[in-house]
Amino acid sequence: MPAPHPFLAKDFKIRWSTLTPDHLKADVTKAIENGKANLEAIKKIAPSEATFDNTFGALESATEDLDRAWGRVNHLDSVANSDQLREVLNEMLPVVSEFSSSISLDDDLWRVLKTFGDSEAAANLTAIQQRFVEETCKDFESAGADLEPEAKKRMFEINNELARETQKFGENVLDSTNAWELFVENEDTLLGLPESAKASAAEDAKAKGKEGQWRFTQQFPSMYPVMQYAENEALRRQIWEGGCTIGQGGKYDNTQHIWNILKLRQEKAVLLGFKNFADHVLDRRMAGSGQNALDFTENLHARIKGRFQDEIAELQAYKAEKTSSPNTPLQPWEVAFWSEKRRKEMYDFDDEALRPYFPVDQVMEGLFALTSRLFGINISTADAETWHPEVTFYEIHDANSGEHLGSFYADWHPRESKRGGAWMNYLETGLPTPRTPHLGLICGNMTKPTSSKPALLTHNEVETIFHEFGHLLHHLLSKVEIKSLAGVNVPWDFVELPSQIMENFCWDRESLDLFAKHHETGETIPDELFAKMMASRNYLAASTFMRQLALGKLDLELHLRTAELEGRDLDEIDRELLADYKAKLATESPSMARRFSHLFSSPVGYAAGYYSYKWAEVLDADAFTRFQKDGVLNPETGRSFRDEILARGNSRPVEESYRAFMGRDPDQTALLQRSGLAG
Repeated sequence: MPAPHPFLAKDFKIRWSTLTPDHLKADVTKAIENGKANLEAIKKIAPSEATFDNTFGALESATEDLDRAWGRVNHLDSVANSDQLREVLNEMLPVVSEFSSSISLDDDLWRVLKTFGDSEAAANLTAIQQRFVEETCKDFESAGADLEPEAKKRMFEINNELARETQKFGENVLDSTNAWELFVENEDTLLGLPESAKASAAEDAKAKGKEGQWRFTQQFPSMYPVMQYAENEALRRQIWEGGCTIGQGGKYDNTQHIWNILKLRQEKAVLLGFKNFADHVLDRRMAGSGQNALDFTENLHARIKGRFQDEIAELQAYKAEKTSSPNTPLQPWEVAFWSEKRRKEMYDFDDEALRPYFPVDQVMEGLFALTSRLFGINISTADAETWHPEVTFYEIHDANSGEHLGSFYADWHPRESKRGGAWMNYLETGLPTPRTPHLGLICGNMTKPTSSKPALLTHNEVETIFHEFGHLLHHLLSKVEIKSLAGVNVPWDFVELPSQIMENFCWDRESLDLFAKHHETGETIPDELFAKMMASRNYLAASTFMRQLALGKLDLELHLRTAELEGRDLDEIDRELLADYKAKLATESPSMARRFSHLFSSPVGYAAGYYSYKWAEVLDADAFTRFQKDGVLNPETGRSFRDEILARGNSRPVEESYRAFMGRDPDQTALLQRSGLAG
């Protein structure tokens, strides 16, 4: 018999078929009722009776039912979106937001926690318990626990409004992405397009009832090969123009939602005593303040600006020479095309030549072999119900003890019901003693299989899989006894280190040979092709580097200068802020902000934190030098990384974890050297 409240069911292997929209409202309501009862019990604790277990320990598990239920709801919203699910989610969103906001704004609860936190008993707790008390008190303070009643009331309203605005932003991105499609009837229009892209487009068209045509969408595996390879400029322009509709114009326009979100965040920061939202968010991160993060961004910008400008000039000159036309700025739909032409000419290298060596199942097997050797784990498939037939379920066991450390789902291909991008998340956080396993997931929107070939990935897609698996290992190999401090629950500018360090193994010959094998012959990448791949690694490195800096700068400036910028045209602001961060093109593109889900599809997310990709890239490039020095697949080095970084979560300051692994503080030099931009 199905559980009466399936979204609350504690089965480790989730029965996804029971998680239907008709249960959502009752289950989430029940979870909130349970949470309220648990919190009321804490509020009744007298100071003389207070212990860690009945105050902070009880708080840790007080909303476990809601965390479980709402986590599953949001996951399904990401991978199996439907009108019915969306309707109930939006009905319950303000209810959940209201309850969640009320916890840290509850005077009676805060009084109990603060009293115990300041007591002599708290001073005698274990180190991990003391850290949890300190971190929790800071969480309450930064959420507004010490505000006056009127300010608390307004904070409560802001949180609810932010939840609604950010949910709508995300829905607009998904809906506008799905609303655009292009059918091509004449195969001659597709000249230059790789056979893999044509086959996928043909199958997409057939699935839509238009056999004999080719269908293109704004999903990355569909649109980007066109931008990169299609000789037909009109086709590339159509794809680019389609991209300009995401989050822009008509009923899907996100412009006002962006300003609403920015204003609400700014108001929230001011209520909490900060000058701006960036300072509020970064107060407890490694950067420390918005200005420090901006200084970091601008310092790197200054170091690569010259090379970036050279790359732009070289590409313009190349196109002018090849077309016998004036040397003028390129159109936005020309950049990827002429970049690829020039790369192929300079290095005799076509990224498509690598695809046959990267069938997705084999990439996963090789990834598992590599991480098993490095980190002392075993990974295998297991039977479990999933939310879609394409999803695979895996288990991770410790190689020495045999302990079941965790399990995870992998969902790699695009669907209309699934949001874009790639991500990792967790559904359950386990504990080390007694051992209870973690449960996580990794998702992406990679090249799909066709009727004649398996899913053959680009090298960039392989890097993405390794990246997300790094996040997953960070959580599933956690050995922290307090869930809130476990795994990926670390400062945001440290969270990308475990993910980004994994990308390095996609460029090393020894590790590549574990998984890069031709899907028909089983042969590894030929030496000549590998040499070309490595030679072209840093082609347009400054442009790639600068794009990340530009996104980080836009994010920071919008959150540092909200009051100053409010009311101005969003595209004009984008052009002004990023004048030295973007190539000058013949046609201006609309601001990326309207589709920038990292910043605007959740109340915080990467807001004022997108710089952390580059911040963590400094860490990962530097930390990988130890792997290179000791031997890339050295199990002792891998074990040290597992013990000092992956297993530790936020159980101690992350700077200490980094120093424990490297023996020193990080150095920017390794990143610039890896990118070919040092000196």
